[in-house]
Amino acid sequence: MLLTILLIIHVICIIIWIGGVAFVTAVIFPLMYKTEGSLEKALLFQRVEHRFAGMVRWLIALVGVTGLWILSAKYGFTILLQRRGLGIVIMTAVWALYTTVLLSERRIFGRIFADPEKIDMDRALRMINAMHWVLLTISFSAVAAGVWFGHSS
Repeated sequence: MLLTILLIIHVICIIIWIGGVAFVTAVIFPLMYKTEGSLEKALLFQRVEHRFAGMVRWLIALVGVTGLWILSAKYGFTILLQRRGLGIVIMTAVWALYTTVLLSERRIFGRIFADPEKIDMDRALRMINAMHWVLLTISFSAVAAGVWFGHSS
């Protein structure tokens, strides 16, 4: 019963996390492109990013804790060395990538927005949006790996 509850928490956190990335990538960025003025774009980006990043930090922590717990209790760590553990390895790698990006976020945005007077906001947003599309694509591969692992024999 505990593993089922952990799995429910794990999957709900992933749905919110990746769904949020999809929403920001496919809805918020196009909205920012249509917003007039660099300052307005920067402020909109900053508000959305600040709010969403705070949520994702908690979600990623919960996904990591629940995933580790489920892995340990249900399969053991030796599955990571087996062919049938490839899905878990992929999911773990994506989780580690997001964790690294979140921990490096201030440094990344510090470089992008280092000189606010000289920044080309449209170019910066395109670069950040491209990064989001890459992360979203990688996220979908982790979801596919999780479904494959969970439903293959």
